[in-house]
Amino acid sequence: MDIAPPTPEPTAATIAYDRTRIGYAVLGALGLVAGIWLAWFGAWTLGWNMDDLGIRPRETAGLIGILTAPFAHASFAHLMSNTLPLGLLAALTLYAYPRATRYALPFIWIASGLGVWLWARPSVHVGISGIVHGLMFFLFVMGLLRRDRLGVAIALVVFFLYGGMVMTVLPRDPSISFEYHLFGALAGIASAIFWFRLDPTPPRKRYDWEDEDEADLVAVDDELEPPPPADVPVLWGGPRVRGGDNIVAFPKRRHDDQTLH
Repeated sequence: MDIAPPTPEPTAATIAYDRTRIGYAVLGALGLVAGIWLAWFGAWTLGWNMDDLGIRPRETAGLIGILTAPFAHASFAHLMSNTLPLGLLAALTLYAYPRATRYALPFIWIASGLGVWLWARPSVHVGISGIVHGLMFFLFVMGLLRRDRLGVAIALVVFFLYGGMVMTVLPRDPSISFEYHLFGALAGIASAIFWFRLDPTPPRKRYDWEDEDEADLVAVDDELEPPPPADVPVLWGGPRVRGGDNIVAFPKRRHDDQTLH
């Protein structure tokens, strides 16, 4: 019984489709990165206060921050620290799971912000690091649940590059919103559990030996099977008794005073 259909050889159409898929993933990731940069540059140019876009827990005026806080950053260093992981993780997510990302990204965005508004410390929380943590945990858990070659490879890559995010969901620095990280990670895990079956599993690579008939395998095994002991020729001469035991006569015992070599 076949476990999976054979993987077709890549054609010009499949290569073109894969390039288009990569292009859309890169374009979407660049759109997110451009959004946070334009928001920061516009606020810096016009002299706006970024705190007005942040989440203020349990304040009615801070509800708007659930949508706007990811575009606000406290400093240029804060913006730079989020740019590269956001671009890379967003591109991998859009490329590997385009269907699930349509639901996972908005869910992570809203759920992480809502969790901060409900349970975070009474301060102003800004930055897109919660979304970044959500994408990292989303990709890692998706690889564990799907167990296909692409998913496992991406899970290993993101854990190798950004596995330190596991520690940043715990309170360490009072100036860092670990709550945003924590609720982003929880939202990423939940979205992976909800939608890991949404994207089709890529076909598994099959090899020639998997398609061999069982009769051919039995014939090969018969050729490699050693002959029975009765058919193996002996290395010494002498009469053979058919139907009985073959007894080998040993030489007579030497005298005790004879020197043995």
